[in-house]
Amino acid sequence: MATIQSYRNLLRAARIAFEGDTRMLNGARTAIRRGFRDNSTLPASDPSIEPALKKAEEIASFLKANLVQGIKKGDTYKLRIHDHTERGDNESIKFANKNPRVGGVKCCSER
Repeated sequence: MATIQSYRNLLRAARIAFEGDTRMLNGARTAIRRGFRDNSTLPASDPSIEPALKKAEEIASFLKANLVQGIKKGDTYKLRIHDHTERGDNESIKFANKNPRVGGVKCCSER
């Protein structure tokens, strides 16, 4: 049953990530089908099935949350950000390579 769920989740994620891009969507669907078809003859007790299903779920999650396509509009590109796109707060970028001090005392591993 988990196999069918993983397969469907991948197809849904591809549909969300590549909406409006027929060529990429068809290519993703073909690759997903081929991957599952190639492993369809494995017995249910095969130990390689569980890691493969976990990888499929990770890929589906990445496609939905982290893949953003750009659409060319004249000389610029417009990003197609959807409801599932992960949006960060850039806190890690704001403090990159800086040594925050609290009350004049060095923070964390600098002590």
